[in-house]
Amino acid sequence: MSLFSTLNTATSGLVVSSSSLGVIGDNIANINTTAFRAEKILFREYLVETPEGDRMSYVEDYGVARDLRSGPLRPTANPLDIAISGNGYFQVQTDDGEEYTRNGHFRLDDEGRVVTQSGKPVLDEDGNEIELGETDGLITISKDGTITTGEGEEFKLGVYQFVDEQRMKKTGEGLYKSDEDPEQVEDPEVMQGMLEDSNVEPISEVTRMIEIQRAYEGMQKLMNTDHDLQRRAIERIGKIV
Repeated sequence: MSLFSTLNTATSGLVVSSSSLGVIGDNIANINTTAFRAEKILFREYLVETPEGDRMSYVEDYGVARDLRSGPLRPTANPLDIAISGNGYFQVQTDDGEEYTRNGHFRLDDEGRVVTQSGKPVLDEDGNEIELGETDGLITISKDGTITTGEGEEFKLGVYQFVDEQRMKKTGEGLYKSDEDPEQVEDPEVMQGMLEDSNVEPISEVTRMIEIQRAYEGMQKLMNTDHDLQRRAIERIGKIV
């Protein structure tokens, strides 16, 4: 193995480790974020032929996988806190079109519409905004997503699912977009007065972070050793000349 091959291999590992630490750091930062789902870097090996005819093994990250397991449900005192038990996403209207979220921490705006905390309207099963108007403080949400107010009005939350959730892209504020057409969940299980917590497992994430940091330090030492070897080789060549 040449010195440059060693350097390239170590550099490859450092880049991937750095990416992993970034994702783990984001997971840890979102331990208390409603409905947040942990992510991890996907790796693969690729071989490169060196000038000496050897085949060197390198590693690269080629994507991010999302942990699709639901987080634990937490009871709240807010009638507009809504969690989905099982599969599904709420549909939200944004300036860029319909997007989807599992963060059911909703509220009423000045117009009596059900909106996200940032004011984006939540949509019903027909894709319309849910405008409750005067509710007399009485809002009941059944398990199938039907909202009933004190005035007797009824609306049904839109709950959707996707064939490949991994293709959904984060857009911020707990929202996702997808190139796939959404399908309505036939029998959603909606829980009023509940929120889904993050599914990040703190101990596992910290353990992974420590392991990767140690590997990162090991590769740095390898690069330092390689640098010293090259320096000594150059010094010896200079003395011979």
